[in-house]
Amino acid sequence: MDQNLSQYRIFHAVAQTGNISKAARELYISQPAISKSISKLEDSLHTTLFIRNSRGVQLTEEGKILFRHTQTAFEELAYGEQELYRIREFHLGHIHIGVSNTLCRFILLPYLKGFIEKYPHIKITIESQSSIHTLTMLEQQRIDIGLIAKPENSKNLTFFPVMEIEDIFVASPSYLENLALREGHGTDIFQTGNIMLLDKHNITRNYIDDYMSANHIEANNLLQVTTMDLLIEFARIGLGIGCVIREFVKEDLKNGQLIEIPLGNPIRKRTIGFACCPGHTSKALTTFIQFCCPTVTPSVI
Repeated sequence: MDQNLSQYRIFHAVAQTGNISKAARELYISQPAISKSISKLEDSLHTTLFIRNSRGVQLTEEGKILFRHTQTAFEELAYGEQELYRIREFHLGHIHIGVSNTLCRFILLPYLKGFIEKYPHIKITIESQSSIHTLTMLEQQRIDIGLIAKPENSKNLTFFPVMEIEDIFVASPSYLENLALREGHGTDIFQTGNIMLLDKHNITRNYIDDYMSANHIEANNLLQVTTMDLLIEFARIGLGIGCVIREFVKEDLKNGQLIEIPLGNPIRKRTIGFACCPGHTSKALTTFIQFCCPTVTPSVI
């Protein structure tokens, strides 16, 4: 298309009003400028668009064809402007979040509750999956943002920390009492107890495996569990010694339902936060990040 949009806008205004002077008043352009623009458009299209008469102008058959298309085009543009206005005024948008079941329940849900109350018109889609899968989807730009433990190599992601977590081993008082009766006091619980860990598809499991290897800890009786929720429940009912996140069992530790197993070297804390690909943030996503991380400035996102 060799013609610029302004020529079509002038043509459209003249066609609607049927009069060059009226179109000039609507567009705040001089009549000579209107006439010149129409002439240039006709020359470039090698056709006559208007028939001039004493009462104004009238569309030719070719002009009517072009007018139908400009009518559709300018209606679509007006619709697009209205959509942008609605997005700005009503905070419309769509955010696609990847998160594990554990982090969704214990960390994301409280953020979502407050966010939805404040921005009810923003659509939220949750991909409930392992953090490893979330990282893959972020790299492939199939989701907008992920809630994950900070990866060792995050150079391709922008990371916004929200909290620190600490992994600990816990068991119910009854399980520890029965283990002591069966194996004797002072027994190596990792050798004699039932050790419960998340399965190997989980980033937390990889982190704990590295810790145990570095500290020469071996588990003779290992039970793999798919979710942190189940792992905590199994520990509560006395099925074994579970590696859980301290922040998720604070009440259990406080009321004595679970007991923390002391370790020679505590497991190093991890940082949980939101990660996204730099340069791929929408207005809705920026709003979400600033809600969850109030100290973040828009220039960082």
